[in-house]
Amino acid sequence: MREWMREGTGSASFVVRGGGAVDSVRVPLEIATSRRERQRGLLGRDGVEGALLLSPAGAVHTVGMRFAVDVAYLDRRMRVRAVRTMRPGRVGLPRPWVRHVLEAEAGALGRWGVRPGVTIVVMRRA
Repeated sequence: MREWMREGTGSASFVVRGGGAVDSVRVPLEIATSRRERQRGLLGRDGVEGALLLSPAGAVHTVGMRFAVDVAYLDRRMRVRAVRTMRPGRVGLPRPWVRHVLEAEAGALGRWGVRPGVTIVVMRRA
């Protein structure tokens, strides 16, 4: 089991590996592993610094959200399988191969090089 999964909800950062990503920046990351934190997600916020990782998660919705989000669907190896932008008020379809979902403000994932085929590496803050 990955260290960040054992430690549960909290703060970390991530980098992008693979797919030609060069000198990936460290991105601030919130991790939501409890049922309550996953259900709340980004609801009620006006934005997010960095990204939010929901784990485990197979789908997301943006009903009640105040801003559009980029959503990256990750498999159990933290490899990005798909990336979508969702406007507020949408419901995403469940994806059976998804184990984790990474959310950020619309446009952010592209700037960080998050695209299908890359791997997300999570690092706990010391």
